[in-house]
Parts: sequence; C-alpha cells; structure tokens
Amino acid sequence: MNTNVSQSRDFEKQLEKIPDFIRKKLIFWIFLVESNGIREVMKSPGFHDEPLKGIRKGQRSVRLNRAYRLIYRARDDWNQIELLEVSKHDY
Repeated sequence: MNTNVSQSRDFEKQLEKIPDFIRKKLIFWIFLVESNGIREVMKSPGFHDEPLKGIRKGQRSVRLNRAYRLIYRARDDWNQIELLEVSKHDY
C-alpha cells in the first residue's frame, strides 16, 4: 500500500535550514513511506518511530539522527502523511 506525503509551509521553510545529511535521510524516509507505506516503515527500528503525548497527541516522531527529529501526522486511515516539522531535539 502506497502512502501520499504532503508538507506544511513551516516544514518547507525548515528544510532549507537543516544540514544536507539530515535532508538526505529525510528524503530516504519519504521514499520508503511512499513506496512501502507508513505502517511498514514504522516497524523499522532505525527510525525510532513513536507517538507523541500532551499537546502533540496525534502526532508521531521519527529520529533522523541523535539531534534531529521529524514530526508528522497520519491522515485518512494512514494513507496520507503530513510532514509538520523537522528540528533539533532538546535533551
């Protein structure tokens, strides 16, 4: 099952500011989601896909590396993914 991926306007602006190696990993994640479906990609332990809590309930986080996270929301029975944010994660 293929998944459609869309981006928020804020996400597009953030993409311009992230390092190239993070952008490449993000593009690879998008490729995997579009070709295999989000449910299959979620099973991959390398991305540490996890649901968020609190004000971000309904959103999910993917680790692009130790510092950077992708925040996304699944829509329409997981057939459409909206990319919301890519940013440094504070520890």
